[in-house]
Amino acid sequence: MTMTASQNLQPSGLYTQDQRSRRDRTVWTTVQGILAPLQFLVFLVSLVLVIRYMVTGLGYEIMTLSIIAKTLLLYLIMITGAIWEKVVFGQWLFAPAFFWEDVVSFGVIALHSLYLYGLIQGTIPADTLVLIILAAYATYVVNAGQFLWKLRAARLQMEAAS
Repeated sequence: MTMTASQNLQPSGLYTQDQRSRRDRTVWTTVQGILAPLQFLVFLVSLVLVIRYMVTGLGYEIMTLSIIAKTLLLYLIMITGAIWEKVVFGQWLFAPAFFWEDVVSFGVIALHSLYLYGLIQGTIPADTLVLIILAAYATYVVNAGQFLWKLRAARLQMEAAS
């Protein structure tokens, strides 16, 4: 198949025509569309449990389980997101259209991983672990906002192309 120059060039939006077509055809778009809201729901429940623990000192175990669940979903969405980027953009991570989202995602993963490390090793006190997860959750909110912004930009690009 011969590609025209316009198909190879990145438009002012997020996707070339070919990338948009690959995005729309791949199952990984659906997977991301399911995992992202699921992760956000688990985040909200976990955040309530973290705040409850901070205020009352109660529920450490259920809070910890919720953080572990959130972290496992984060790892899963990062792996499937890397597959999605490979299918759509031809590279596993740091595609130009999602470079900064991926950079912040690694910060989110690092903070969640630090929490798990401290929890498993028992080397970080519970109150410090809570501060780490609050930083992780704050960074996650920024990252989720980045992706929502890109989703909106993609919709606007699609409307403009119509």
